[in-house]
Amino acid sequence: MSIDALCESCEFARFDEVTGELVCDALLDEDDMVDFLTRSNNKGCKYYRFYDEYKMVRKQN
Repeated sequence: MSIDALCESCEFARFDEVTGELVCDALLDEDDMVDFLTRSNNKGCKYYRFYDEYKMVRKQN
């Protein structure tokens, strides 16, 4: 699975209507941002968190 495919299912991903691209909305400090931008695609993303839209529903039951 490619990194782009993982980004689509990430909790921090959002679609930017201005640029028409998928962007990362994770809150990163300066050091984390440098690490994020310089990380090669084959290492994966340490900020990835699977977006589960039903997580809250399961907690309520």
